Amino acid sequence: MMIGNVFDIQRFSIHDGPGIRTTVFLKGCSLRCFWCHNPEGLRRPAELQFLPARCIACGACLVCPQAANELRDGVLIYHRERCEACGQCVETCYAEGRRLVGRPMTVEEVMQEALRDRIFYETSGGGVTLSGGEPALQPEFSRAILVACQTEGIHTAIETAGNCAWDDLAMLLPATDLVMMDLKHMDAAKHRAATGVSNERILENARRLAAGDKPLIFRIPIVPTVNDTPEEVAAIACFVRELGSLRAAGGNDGRSLSLELLAFHRLASDKYASLGLVYRARDLVAPTKEQMAILAQAAAAQGIAVCDR
Repeated sequence: MMIGNVFDIQRFSIHDGPGIRTTVFLKGCSLRCFWCHNPEGLRRPAELQFLPARCIACGACLVCPQAANELRDGVLIYHRERCEACGQCVETCYAEGRRLVGRPMTVEEVMQEALRDRIFYETSGGGVTLSGGEPALQPEFSRAILVACQTEGIHTAIETAGNCAWDDLAMLLPATDLVMMDLKHMDAAKHRAATGVSNERILENARRLAAGDKPLIFRIPIVPTVNDTPEEVAAIACFVRELGSLRAAGGNDGRSLSLELLAFHRLASDKYASLGLVYRARDLVAPTKEQMAILAQAAAAQGIAVCDR
């Protein structure tokens, strides 16, 4: 029985590929982007989210076998360092102030969720997208889901950061109809400063993907202080244009590569607090529509198709 670690399944998604989709979020990522919108997907093991605003200090969570919860003078104190994410407090919390993030699921369980919206996939040209985290860090499980979807006639897509072994990423491609890949910066040092890793393996995997024939959408998350200048965006667009030429030279349609710009937002700030993490992007200001338009023009000037959101 194939089992993977999933932290969310989002139905009726319209931002993770064409049409109406179900997005399956797999836990575990090899990057540490300081602005990450899904911090609950960074670490592979299950984690406990604590939402103090919902806590009514009823003491039900004192059932914790590790004594991670303490009721002192009518105030609930959560000792995260003691928590082993066993989930017992989640089951007893009447106020729903606790959530276990990350649960083992079988391929059959994932498909049971995905098949609920088959009619919407068919009428909208949608399907199922694997995201994360990083799907290629659970390659066997991810491949099994993709194969099951295609067996059911469901369009498949993956979202990848590209910082993974090529063999693991390549394992997913035969059952994938669309690949969406992040490109954050062309400068290796700046990439490392922003994400914790160099971009060397990411760029090499992008070249290998471009040498194939799968439709590719490269995505630039526009993050202030990281890559929000026309010059930085143009450098990435130039790289993507070269990948299009590489694809065309291999006898495939270079137009099957495109670029998409995604604006940074701070909607994930509460997630960090609930996981006991520091949100280093709290002082950043989301780019305006006007700024995004200027950056899109800088990308398009390099001769690459820029997708609208």
